Amino acid sequence: MAGPPRPPLHPLHPSQEAGWPRRRLLAAAAGLTLAAAGCSAPPAPLRVGAIPFAGYGFLFLAQDLGLLDEGVARVHELRSNTDVIEALTDGRLEVAALTLDEVLATVLDGVPLKVVAVLDLSAGADVVVGRPGIESPAQARGRRVAAESSAAGALMLAAFLDAGGLTAGDIQLVPTPLPDTAQAWREGRAEVVVTAEPWASQLQREGALRLFDSRAIPGRIVDVLVARDGVVARAAGQGRRLVQAHFRALARFQADPARVAPALARRLQLPPDEVLGAFRGLDLPGPQDNRRLLAAEGDVARGLPSLARLLHDKGLIRKPAETEGLIDRRWLEGVE
Repeated sequence: MAGPPRPPLHPLHPSQEAGWPRRRLLAAAAGLTLAAAGCSAPPAPLRVGAIPFAGYGFLFLAQDLGLLDEGVARVHELRSNTDVIEALTDGRLEVAALTLDEVLATVLDGVPLKVVAVLDLSAGADVVVGRPGIESPAQARGRRVAAESSAAGALMLAAFLDAGGLTAGDIQLVPTPLPDTAQAWREGRAEVVVTAEPWASQLQREGALRLFDSRAIPGRIVDVLVARDGVVARAAGQGRRLVQAHFRALARFQADPARVAPALARRLQLPPDEVLGAFRGLDLPGPQDNRRLLAAEGDVARGLPSLARLLHDKGLIRKPAETEGLIDRRWLEGVE
């Protein structure tokens, strides 16, 4: 992001001009001395992108509580996972929080990524809700359905349509960023919404009916931290400190959720008393669970090929994605 415009440079005073070449020579000599001594500038902070979703909240919390050194990484809030993917693709981010299916689609589009940690697993947190009178997936036929234009939104929508014996041509799709799905329902732009916590619970309190959730598709929606391939080795030390900060923030939340709820509430744009509900249906793995999930025989690693096939079979990716070597556990080494 560009800073404020700099003031114009004023011409040097004549008495200063005479000394300018000498100062330049002295500065150059000092620079050579530093170079000879092996000094170098510190690495730039890793740029991390995420949306304000509960499963990604501990990255923001780590930054807000000072658990993440700003010289190590800076977490940037984006509006949608589509925006996050675009920023990764353009090189404006080195690290991001995404769903695993989005990672596969992005890698297939030519962006070299590595999965470095698991942030959460959806066990009911991703939800499809409908207006009163729509009581089953089959009754979504002909309805306006709001869903994010991302692999995760498409995956949930495809599973929901399958449950109702419907196809994409049987509904009117209303592309909507995940944080805006609740508003789409409130404004009447959609009768069915593919959403997630905390918005799902908010809409249910307002009369929406839960029609489908991710408990019906266990292991399909996994939120992960990814890094561009070249960054994993080059910034291993920074990466470990970033991952460690995430886990420390998670531990603070698990030990005393009421104490950190206000900070999370600001990030998740919720009242503090609704923060705990935002994590309903999410499994939040710690360091040991991460190493188990991402091991060669772990659930996430073993499930990658079948997820890639499913995405292709559903037409969500143009060809099966290569999953070999997608996981890199270096940033988890020594993290507790």
